[in-house]
Amino acid sequence: MLTVIGEALVDVVHSKSGTSAHVGGSPLNVAVGLARLDHPVQFIGRYGQDEFGDAIAVHLRDSSVMVPLPPDALPSSVAKATLDDDGAATYEFDLVWELPGLADRLPVILQGSTLLHTGSIATVLAPGAEDVLAAVEFAHPNVTISFDPNCRPSLTTDVDAVREEVERFVRLADVVKASDEDLEWLYPGVDVKESARRWLALGGENGPAFVVVTRGADGPWGVAASGETEVPAPRVTVADTVGAGDSFMAALLSGVVDAGYDGVLNRERLRRVSVEELRSFLAYAARAAAITVSRAGANPPGREELAGH
Repeated sequence: MLTVIGEALVDVVHSKSGTSAHVGGSPLNVAVGLARLDHPVQFIGRYGQDEFGDAIAVHLRDSSVMVPLPPDALPSSVAKATLDDDGAATYEFDLVWELPGLADRLPVILQGSTLLHTGSIATVLAPGAEDVLAAVEFAHPNVTISFDPNCRPSLTTDVDAVREEVERFVRLADVVKASDEDLEWLYPGVDVKESARRWLALGGENGPAFVVVTRGADGPWGVAASGETEVPAPRVTVADTVGAGDSFMAALLSGVVDAGYDGVLNRERLRRVSVEELRSFLAYAARAAAITVSRAGANPPGREELAGH
């Protein structure tokens, strides 16, 4: 069982061709991406008993994602995305993020999990962020931890505070992925590769096994104890970039799980991952992201579709 914890929301997308609504949220997208890659996965998040919440519940169910928490009485969260001429999205958010009582349920919810992924707004927005950190700290002795900061400067504007929170999660993570835009915002004036190298060193021997940086059309780059590597981005016609990073994250984790690196018993093996295997993870994930950007919305590929590219 794989577990993803974080925000669920509805993206209301404005573009030249009109307005549409899509279920989203970075962690939710990762959970859907993992399920479409044939992994049993559960999503720990919140949504309300309203029209948007119903859409979220249907999307998760149709994607075979298990949801152990019921909807609550608060409004579902909404992100308003505006696409530019190149399909790149900028966001405004109306969010409620809290998970009351989660700590008491963690022993049951996480039973049987080998990997816990989190990131994005869920890890920096109060009051829920503290619940997420507590969940990661609880799970860390027993499962592989993955993290994607997926920073939202328009929502969380205090970069110093966000940087501090992000580094708390990086220290606990085995697999870390960030975009070049994330790192440029968190560490202005620092080369993104250098920032990733510094993250690899956070926590010493207990820090990440590898750190990956996505760079749009330049392709992903990664660093592990064994060395550094990169792969080119597949060339595709871009419809929009919504969910591309989340599809990449899901496929990256799928590669790790398929290789048998998930679970605390494999943590030391994961820290010894070779450059060649890291490169294969990057290539697999880059293909998933390329498929996603070639079509509208956060619509990650399934395993058979990805195998055909």
